[in-house]
Formats: sequence, structure tokens, C-alpha cells
Amino acid sequence: MGDVAAKLKIMPESVDTDLVGLKENLKNVIPAGAQLHGDIVEEPIAFGLKALIVTLIVNDEEGGTEPAEEAFAKVSGVENVQVLEAYRI
Repeated sequence: MGDVAAKLKIMPESVDTDLVGLKENLKNVIPAGAQLHGDIVEEPIAFGLKALIVTLIVNDEEGGTEPAEEAFAKVSGVENVQVLEAYRI
């Protein structure tokens, strides 16, 4: 099996969410078998709201990004998590 690069979009609960703190909290819950690739990037959405874009390297096995998605969704301040892209590397 190989590895997969997955790009996830994390939407904060509101414009007032502390993105610096949220980034740190997301880094702290990355599950075993996944690693952060690059920095967590802020992407402007609208009216001051910014999404966080996280790129992870995960194993190419069943349920590859699900542990990370579930861990990120449980972080305080996260509204939702969406996989934008996933491709084999």
C-alpha cells in the first residue's frame, strides 16, 4: 500500500473563532498514521470568515481520512470538516 495526500477544509464556528488557537488544537489531534504536510492555511470565505485548509499524508487503506475527519470535527470551534481532494502519491 502507498500513501495518499488529502486536503481538508475545516470551517470554524464563527468569524470570532480564534484561528491561531484552532490551528494548534487541530495539530494536537492529528491521529496516528497521519502527518501534517506543510502549514495549515487560512482561506477567506466571506464577510471575514476564513476556512482552514489542512493537507495530510495518510495511509492508502480503507477509511484513510476518516480518523482525521472525526478527530478534527470534535475540536472545539470547528463547525464542519470536508475533504476537498485526495490523491495517491
